[in-house]
Amino acid sequence: MPTQTTPRRTSTARSASAKKAAATRRRSASTRRTRSTARSTARTTGQRAKAEATGLQAVVQQAERAVLIPVGATLTARDNVVETVKPFVQPDTARREVERLQRRVRTNLRKFERRGNTARNRAERRVKRTRTQIERELRQRRNQVQRAVRRNRRGLERDFRGVRRDVGRNFDRLTSDVTPLS
Repeated sequence: MPTQTTPRRTSTARSASAKKAAATRRRSASTRRTRSTARSTARTTGQRAKAEATGLQAVVQQAERAVLIPVGATLTARDNVVETVKPFVQPDTARREVERLQRRVRTNLRKFERRGNTARNRAERRVKRTRTQIERELRQRRNQVQRAVRRNRRGLERDFRGVRRDVGRNFDRLTSDVTPLS
């Protein structure tokens, strides 16, 4: 009795099937996501298509856009203002909002004070370090100059004593030589 075998699929066939399944999944997910937006875009697309059908309608649509854009911007700004003012309408919420703002201001002031204090301390340390370095350098230079002056004075005094001694000897010799002549 011959055995019945199922035909084996090649890797190419498996890959093709996988690609088809993935494409189907993507289409399903994409379809679900875009159903709601499709309805609204269909409406606007239809309107846009009608407007673009004739040149006159296209011009009208551009004119409408020129009016509707500032209106939309104004309404958005109004909404932002209303949202900003909303906490200050009721006395309780206004008090809470003011207290919250005061806490934030106090917190920021403390931060600024700490930062300023840190900057001042850093600057003072830098000034003190620079002053110490300059004083040390001046002290070293002064000591070097004083040592050089002492060394030169000692050398000059030694030379002067030697010259004086030599002059004294020469004077004594000359005076002793001159005395017998008289």
